[in-house]
Amino acid sequence: MKLDEFLTNRHVPFTRLPHRPVYAANRVAQSLHVPGREMVKTVLVRTAHGHALAVLPATHRVDLDLLRRDLGEEVVGLASEGEMEQLFPDCERGSMPPFGSLYHMPTVVDESLTADNEIVFEGQNHEEAIRMNYGDYAAVEHPIVGHFGQRV
Repeated sequence: MKLDEFLTNRHVPFTRLPHRPVYAANRVAQSLHVPGREMVKTVLVRTAHGHALAVLPATHRVDLDLLRRDLGEEVVGLASEGEMEQLFPDCERGSMPPFGSLYHMPTVVDESLTADNEIVFEGQNHEEAIRMNYGDYAAVEHPIVGHFGQRV
């Protein structure tokens, strides 16, 4: 399902933000003049029980040990590009939206995002971002809130 259909069907307000093609969350933030703490990056991880999405600000990196604890898993590792392509066939490589529920997997959000009113994230491609209210995102996605992001 396309992300815009998903949000529209749930009556969630959002804004499309077209931008020049860029391939990293911090570059998208620069291109759109969005604070890095509001720009979300989505990281696909592999656990013994399947895959999960880790969602955190572009200004942070994933601490896998802390994420493992937040997910209650013994082992957590980064997924391969092949896994990304297989699990997200409707997305350009590296432009996964922060909605694991769309792909039948859990989503864990770094606590630092919960303090922002708005979040911005890639809209399944490298030429459009989506801006929406964090409260609306949390109400639709019901993510696990964790403490795994480490400021870069």
